[in-house]
Amino acid sequence: MLTFSLTFIRHGETQYNREKLLQGQGVDMPLSETGVQQCEAAGQYLRDITFNTVFVSNLQRAVQTAEIILRNNTHCSGMEMFLEPLLRERGFGIAEGRLKEDLKNMANAAGQSCRGYTPPGGETLEQVKLRFKKFLKVLFKQMWDEHGWSGLDASAGASRAANGSVAAGSVAAASDAACLGSAHDGLQGVLVHTLVVSHGAYIRVAIRHLVEDLRCSLPTGVKTSQLFSPCPNTGISRFILTLSQSECGPVLSDARCVFTNRKEHPEDLTATQ
Repeated sequence: MLTFSLTFIRHGETQYNREKLLQGQGVDMPLSETGVQQCEAAGQYLRDITFNTVFVSNLQRAVQTAEIILRNNTHCSGMEMFLEPLLRERGFGIAEGRLKEDLKNMANAAGQSCRGYTPPGGETLEQVKLRFKKFLKVLFKQMWDEHGWSGLDASAGASRAANGSVAAGSVAAASDAACLGSAHDGLQGVLVHTLVVSHGAYIRVAIRHLVEDLRCSLPTGVKTSQLFSPCPNTGISRFILTLSQSECGPVLSDARCVFTNRKEHPEDLTATQ
């Protein structure tokens, strides 16, 4: 068996984010000045975690975010990133480049909820979920190929606590999970760490799949509204996954949510603007 942490982070702010414009896949904006500062803050927050693997959407706002985070990391500066098209943002078709309010109006005109509405030329939520499921297969294979041979599991790494990790039981209460806590929450006894840098709508779909379809366990008393709320720029979510080997390759045997949409690292920055 192999246990590893999977930490998601959304890219930093772009000018389109600030102006509430949809980017999707067709609009590839760089980070704004605020976005760069957010990523610096996120990099400092995560600086002492030794990521073994980093997967990044190949859109530039995500690539910039990953570069800044790794540059700030004590152990990972200069490490290779895997640019993964499967992690790209949901495609919003003709709505890309337009105000988010326009998408709501289009959904209302079609008699649908905004979240479930697919603009002409865009991706459905099911199509985004399929991309994430494909990514999980890529992730599981790489994790097993690189680390499964060692037989590492959660019980094997108790010494990790000496590196500053915090036990899962010390994760903040659900009502505070988004705004309090250590960057090492959930990492005690886990020796392999993966970072995924992606996008808001994509991460929301990914979390729903992990929670609803793969039935990962949740922090005590967690509220669904918090789990599935929109991810802020540089918002961080973490899951602990355990793989086992099968005839068809590595498969998920256990999953646990530690926290979702944590955002305390850039709060001081936001407050001063």
